[in-house]
Amino acid sequence: MQSGSRARYRRILRFAALSLAQTWWYDLFLPRVGLGRLAERSRSARMQRIARRFHALAVDLGGLMIKVGQFMSSRLDVLPPEITKELEGLQDEVPPVPFADIRAAAEAQLGMPLERAYAWFDETPVAAASLGQAHRARLTPADATLSGFGAVVVKVQRPGIDEIVDVDLAALRRVAGWLSRVRLVSDRVDAPALAEEFAATSREEIDYLHEAQNAERFAADVADDPVVAVPEVVWERSTRKVLTLQDVTAIKISDVAALRAAGIDPAEVAHAFATTMFTQLFRTGFFHADPHPGNVFVTPRPVGADAATPAWTLTFIDFGMMGTVDERLRSGLRTVLLAVAARDSKRLVQGILDVGALLPGADTRELERAYAKLFARFGGMGFAQLREVDPREFRDFAEEFGDVVRSLPFQLPENFLLIVRAISLTSGVCSTLEPEYNIWESIEPFAGQVLRDEGGNVVKDALAQVAEVATTAWRLPGRLDGLITGFEEGTVSVDMSRLERRLDRLERIAQRGLAAVVFGILLIGGILLRVTDEVFGVAMMIASLVPLVVSLLPRGRRRRR
Repeated sequence: MQSGSRARYRRILRFAALSLAQTWWYDLFLPRVGLGRLAERSRSARMQRIARRFHALAVDLGGLMIKVGQFMSSRLDVLPPEITKELEGLQDEVPPVPFADIRAAAEAQLGMPLERAYAWFDETPVAAASLGQAHRARLTPADATLSGFGAVVVKVQRPGIDEIVDVDLAALRRVAGWLSRVRLVSDRVDAPALAEEFAATSREEIDYLHEAQNAERFAADVADDPVVAVPEVVWERSTRKVLTLQDVTAIKISDVAALRAAGIDPAEVAHAFATTMFTQLFRTGFFHADPHPGNVFVTPRPVGADAATPAWTLTFIDFGMMGTVDERLRSGLRTVLLAVAARDSKRLVQGILDVGALLPGADTRELERAYAKLFARFGGMGFAQLREVDPREFRDFAEEFGDVVRSLPFQLPENFLLIVRAISLTSGVCSTLEPEYNIWESIEPFAGQVLRDEGGNVVKDALAQVAEVATTAWRLPGRLDGLITGFEEGTVSVDMSRLERRLDRLERIAQRGLAAVVFGILLIGGILLRVTDEVFGVAMMIASLVPLVVSLLPRGRRRRR
């Protein structure tokens, strides 16, 4: 490790060691000697100071440290709100790399001078970030003819970023090892696993070929959606460290004034954007996890375009951070979606358990109560209404909810974190476009579709359960008769009159119970199927009356000896 890298490594470890020592002193040692109240009074201010110092360190060092801050700002399950709040505004606040260094890095990757690779290359970057920067360029005539466009944006990684990433990840793994030895931390979170999760995400983000593949996969998913567009990849001018994409720069999605000037209704954009994001999350299962305003443009259709096409498109860029929804997560997410739409706190917690966010056996009663309070107070409100709520009420609820979350064995899976991030950014963008926007209205159609999609499966599973119960109940009388015969033949000496009465009563209970179960299944199945097949649904609901009557009617006289 070179001297500069060693200094960087030590600086990160020094900050971590000092912060851990301070936390140990105040949160572990002082409470043991009876000074817990003193530590508690200064806790909020201490957390804020630590977060501010890390913010300054991340901006100074760049590299992965800014990504670490952004990652930690979303870990509401692990970190206190004083830290996450301070870090949520952390951006890639780094100066651009001198153009001579960018030129050298790009030419080494492309294997030719920039003048041969591009007809024109702007020396002034469009954007500078901690891992790389972007420049506008124009393809050569031959490449433009092949691609069908000439204007491009070229992303070039910062020189030496691989070594910086290696140093930063080594430091983070070391810190994670320290944390794994602190019981207070290890009981709440698997720090080494968290570090590896972050390392894997970071490695993918600095591999531009991986980003290019993401862009093409996303483009295939939205190919049938005329409202969504994706820049094309120029593979001939792309490598692991250089990515050339079609220049699709247009109106920034949050620029309300520019949208209105172009004759575009911001409210329509808000609803289209929400629909697009929720489609990715709940249907296709491959979603853009960083849809902030800088990564989404509104592109007006050119004059003379087909009248049947939309007047504008939503154009996504930057596919380095993408999320996937596997079948387990999708199932849990459906439960969460239906629970949110129904404002059902118990079902919402069950969905959280289904996605693996809580360890099995966790006591979730307090979490259910917290969600119930959330739904009762804020459920159904639009952003305009939420702005009218006293900020102190938000703060009090956030503190209470945060205490509940941190008291549980709660660690969100990475993809679930990306889902939360995507929904959060979507909500923020939509509220900027339309102050009256209500995210519940966008969620509910998807919940209804999920209910219709799942209806058949629900009925099928329910009928299977009915068959199982029916089989058991059908065999019960025969088994009871056999048992009674054994008693009558003298195999066992008992008072048979009392036994027969009890067995007869048990048989009646079993038969009525079966009828009640069949009634419930037919009724629920009819209600679900009525959404998609009204005739069959109503027929099932009517049929449910038969077992209902059976369960209520008195049975015949008891069996005689």
